[in-house]
Amino acid sequence: MSNPVFQWLRSPGARTELQFSAHSHVAHNEKIAPFLHEDHDPSTKTTENYITLVKPKRLDRWLDRVVEISGSDFIYVSIILGLLVWAFLGIPYGSADSYKIVISDAQAIINLVFDAFLMRQQFNQHDNLLMVTGSMRSRISSHKRMLAHLVSEGQIARIDAAKFQALALQDQAEQLPREGWLTRLSSRVSSFLGHMCTAVGFWCCIFVWLGFGPYCGWSNEWQLYINSATSALMVLLLAFLANTRERHSRYTAECLQAIWKADAALELRLREMTGDRIENPMIVLPKRKRSGVQRAIDYYADLVGTLAGVAILVLVIIIWIVCGPALRFDASWWLLMGTYAGLVGLNDGFVLRNICQVLGDHEDEQFDEVNREDHNTLAVVGVESIDEERVTAQSFSYRISVRVGYFCSHQWMVVSGVILIIGLVIGASAMRWSETGQLLCNIPPSIIESFFTLILITGHNVGEKKRRVDLYNIHLRRLKMISYVEQQSSGAAAVEVVDPKAKTEVDRDVCVVLGLATEV
Repeated sequence: MSNPVFQWLRSPGARTELQFSAHSHVAHNEKIAPFLHEDHDPSTKTTENYITLVKPKRLDRWLDRVVEISGSDFIYVSIILGLLVWAFLGIPYGSADSYKIVISDAQAIINLVFDAFLMRQQFNQHDNLLMVTGSMRSRISSHKRMLAHLVSEGQIARIDAAKFQALALQDQAEQLPREGWLTRLSSRVSSFLGHMCTAVGFWCCIFVWLGFGPYCGWSNEWQLYINSATSALMVLLLAFLANTRERHSRYTAECLQAIWKADAALELRLREMTGDRIENPMIVLPKRKRSGVQRAIDYYADLVGTLAGVAILVLVIIIWIVCGPALRFDASWWLLMGTYAGLVGLNDGFVLRNICQVLGDHEDEQFDEVNREDHNTLAVVGVESIDEERVTAQSFSYRISVRVGYFCSHQWMVVSGVILIIGLVIGASAMRWSETGQLLCNIPPSIIESFFTLILITGHNVGEKKRRVDLYNIHLRRLKMISYVEQQSSGAAAVEVVDPKAKTEVDRDVCVVLGLATEV
């Protein structure tokens, strides 16, 4: 095996050291000497805009676009309409086993597709947030350096925490962008679905179904009813989660745009006051320490969420269709796809929950670093601590939900899922892969994956709540710091400008960027 091929096979799941450096910001005015890189193209200035990471390969960009569309309102509404059609068709055809099996297969394929897209969606959002934290830390280093210079030179005075807390802000800048009513509704539905009571209700329904087992003679038809129900539930939950994540991702981007502008404005003013020409430093995010088990989980997750994973799924579907004539398109052939999707989907459910928790914890660590460096910067001007938003204490049921989420996301839980899959395969093989044997590989995985999807929504809710608090505090600190710097600079001499008229024009341009109404 050649070395490039070996490296390609090892590439999924790799976690390398990341480096980020924020652009240096200057006023867009010819009277202020530019101090960007010499090869910087003035026509491509993006000093105040937050831009998400863009993958270099075209096929990856196309797949990212497909993933984005999968979380759109159109797809979500289409899924709901499709489920309603399925429910109404069940009135005349619901008693036929073939109807249940065909619908179950269609839902299983949709679930596999959403599993792959959710995996990629999770990694894309994680990569963007790492870029955000690295870039902010890069700029914070420059802020701290320039503020220390201004304090040491006596150009600005130190301020205590109480006065800093009382600094006034412009009305239009006091809060981050507001969510639309659809996003707020989505968040409330997400809170309901991720609640522990919903999970308890789910298992109550499963026990009711089990209670009817003796009455129905443990028949295949009885098994197909719950298989169809849980498959439909999974389709709905996965489509909802994809839509909710996409909505929250867009809202987060709007918040980051506001933070980017505040960051740019603060750096611009500090550089204009100090004459600082040093580029923002490069920040290195070391690769995460992982066990061998977690490395294997990451490998599988990367494979599922890449073009290779999608290609494997398409290949399996093609092989299944080709085998149809040989098996005379009988019930066993139809169940074959459901069996494959059930077993693979079960593993995907375990892996998705693990990846959500692991990546979320890593994001929390990086935002904690941003918060720590922000507070170190405030300490330079005398502010030791300020009152900030905190994640409020939650109810008992919510804390239970979180603990269940942590338990279900553990790496050894994923291993136990693999052991369960092996046990189901052995059991189906002992039954010679009869219709009942294939249902064995369909129904337990479908029930467990539905439960794990509910837990996955819980994990998303917890992570989103933490992120909202982080973004609010980061934004507010920058607005307060801008207000403090403007207040201090109004009575102190800034960088020397020969032409007073030019100085006035520069200050006016800076104020426009800052969004402040400071008189000059």
